[in-house]
Amino acid sequence: MTICLALICLLFAVNIVTFCVFWWDKAAARRGAWRVPEHKLLSLALFGGSLGAFAAQRLLRHKSRKEPFRTRLTAILILHAAVASVGLLALPWVLAGHVFQS
Repeated sequence: MTICLALICLLFAVNIVTFCVFWWDKAAARRGAWRVPEHKLLSLALFGGSLGAFAAQRLLRHKSRKEPFRTRLTAILILHAAVASVGLLALPWVLAGHVFQS
């Protein structure tokens, strides 16, 4: 279970960082300062920070009306939900050792 715990901690950290980057970008937008490019925000979401990005979008009202950003973020969130669902369904077999037996 240590690998699962490490993965959960890593995903938690990525989501916190993603939320903070969205927050920083929102503050920069208000000040008229340098902004984080959209592809970098979406990359953070794709590499594990989709929940942080979604939370920031809702709580901070940041990029909530901007298309195609909103659609792409939703697609990433759906992809992550599907991967997590498959992972959770496969977990009993992986833990029982059925998947990796020769």
